[in-house]
Amino acid sequence: MALIRRVSRLLRADLHALLDQLEEPEALLRQALREMEQALAEDEAQFKRLQRRSGDLARREESLARSLEGYAQELDLCFENDAESLAKGLIRRRLECEQRIESTAAQRRECQQGLEALEQRLTESRQRLEQTRQQAELAAREPVVEMQPAHTCRFDPVVSEQQVELALLREKQKRGLR
Repeated sequence: MALIRRVSRLLRADLHALLDQLEEPEALLRQALREMEQALAEDEAQFKRLQRRSGDLARREESLARSLEGYAQELDLCFENDAESLAKGLIRRRLECEQRIESTAAQRRECQQGLEALEQRLTESRQRLEQTRQQAELAAREPVVEMQPAHTCRFDPVVSEQQVELALLREKQKRGLR
């Protein structure tokens, strides 16, 4: 069983190496750029949605705060006219409104935290995309050097008799022989 796993691992490695050689680096780089741009566009769309949601929550919070002020005025009127049963209904609605305000404020805080985190991620993604674009431009400018098969250059030196005689004379002269 272990032998089969080892052989299959070797075959997969060889297959991956072959695929790596067949793949075109420029095409892979262009595809990576497209994927990065798409992810950035999705994050930007999500950022805009969160901004709209945050604005909607802020408007809702303001509306609920105005309703709360209205309940306070109506309660004053109820107490001035000794309408306690009517005041109880208003108090119930005021308490519900206060709970809605708290819930809306909590949702808005979560939305703001999400916006901050997403803004940081967008900044980092934009920087990575720009760096990748610059690398792609550099790679496009550099000439593609293809590996040439190594030629075995055989050089069989040819030395003439005259060259041998001259070298012999020089060696004798160096040594002081004649």
